[in-house]
Amino acid sequence: MTTQLATLHTSRLLVSLLILALVFPRVLQAQQQKAQQPMNVIYILSDDHRYDFMGFMGKVPGLQTPNMDRMAKEGAHLQNAFVTTSLCSPSRASILTGQYAHTHEIVDNSAPLPEGLTFFPQYLQEQGYQTGFFGKWHMGNTDDKPQPGFNQWVSFKGQGVYYSPTFNINGKEVKQPEGSYTTDLLTDYTLEWLSKRDKNKPFFAYLSHKGVHSEFMPARRHEDKYKDIKVISPPSMYLTATDSSRRWGVVQAPKGPVNVRDIPKWVKAQRNSWHGVDGMYDGAIAFDDFYRQYLETLLSVDESIGRVLDWLKKEELDKNTMVIYMGDNGFQFGELGLIDKRDMYEASIRVPLLARAPGLIKPGTKVQQMVMNVDIAPTVMELAGLEKPPHMQGNSFLPLLKGEQPPWRDRMYYEYYWEWAFPQTPTIFGVRTDQYKYIYNHGVWDINELYDIQKDPQEMNNLIRNPAYEKVAMELKADMWNWLESTDGLQIPLKNVPYKRIDLPYKGTY
Repeated sequence: MTTQLATLHTSRLLVSLLILALVFPRVLQAQQQKAQQPMNVIYILSDDHRYDFMGFMGKVPGLQTPNMDRMAKEGAHLQNAFVTTSLCSPSRASILTGQYAHTHEIVDNSAPLPEGLTFFPQYLQEQGYQTGFFGKWHMGNTDDKPQPGFNQWVSFKGQGVYYSPTFNINGKEVKQPEGSYTTDLLTDYTLEWLSKRDKNKPFFAYLSHKGVHSEFMPARRHEDKYKDIKVISPPSMYLTATDSSRRWGVVQAPKGPVNVRDIPKWVKAQRNSWHGVDGMYDGAIAFDDFYRQYLETLLSVDESIGRVLDWLKKEELDKNTMVIYMGDNGFQFGELGLIDKRDMYEASIRVPLLARAPGLIKPGTKVQQMVMNVDIAPTVMELAGLEKPPHMQGNSFLPLLKGEQPPWRDRMYYEYYWEWAFPQTPTIFGVRTDQYKYIYNHGVWDINELYDIQKDPQEMNNLIRNPAYEKVAMELKADMWNWLESTDGLQIPLKNVPYKRIDLPYKGTY
């Protein structure tokens, strides 16, 4: 009996081992195939969202952005993210090409697209990705026609409208329902496309919101949500004021040295212009209303992020999908008396940048290194298993998201080119390290700028005349010009956009 039981146990053991030998390789192969699958990517871009207007940043008491907060908690917050040009079209072109503005030559919001540009989703398509674009294109032209690199296309002309828009859907103009809200619609179209996708192929979705671009119009459900929130003005807001008795909201007191004399003249003059706190779009809106409506309009963008995250979880795709959230440029709310962007001050060039990919990014990751908009294309391409093409000037920050410490840049460079439509801001070049920022105001009879941004984060003490910082200024200035020269940036790509060609001989009379 004992011998029979032993034989039976041995037989069962052999059968189990045989089954294991047959099944285990298949399980291992399936796991390996799953691990080797290209990662899906959803890239969410907002418009004019400044870097510190997120709930978890604590900048605006009472501001609620639960889904941005969730991304930072469950993924990574890239704390020093910058754009190389703080303007919609140039920045969006840098995102899609991985190039500086002087390279891709989309230097304003009006010029048509140069021929021969390659957008990184084109490489993804070649790799077998299905790609979709949803939202504001506004890159080098005001057209809404489908662009290379996308299998699905939903867009609109120019800046678009917040309510009852007309979308170009794969080349056909489609009027949206009366009273519908653009932020919600774009999220609907994105999730609908993702739901109907080919499930055997990886996907890349580019969700490009109009929010929070002015003129701010929150969703009906968010109107007046922040009507009682305190408006906190930055400490530099009144340095350029001619009537210091004017006050908006709560004023932060300046800390440290303040150098009013060396604020550039063009900055002081802009205070009373379209992009200044005393001009305010030719007086179209009061500063407090402007501030609060911005916060209310941001709420629907945050909800959009939440809907994307919830959809991924429901579809069990969140562990093989990276979601990236970013702003296309910063935005000023009174810094040095300015609103809007374009200049090189911190609130203008810094942007929110969050990334979430469970299993790849450790929850609560904080990336300190400088990351730029030109880095988006190489990063997404590495996620897709592709090498960065030689013409791309950015670098993949995927290693930083993984917690690695690769060799990395210790400075970022900036360029902005004077626009005929908004002549208040001159052409600007500059360089920023972790401690210093040098700003070269080009083509104006004015002063340049140097700030110790560790001691003076509000940029109120221009050190350019300080003899103790002369060597720092000279080194940074030389570094800036060397960067321009080494990247073929020693020219201003002028665009003949505002005027139609006149085939008449010039006689000096017009």
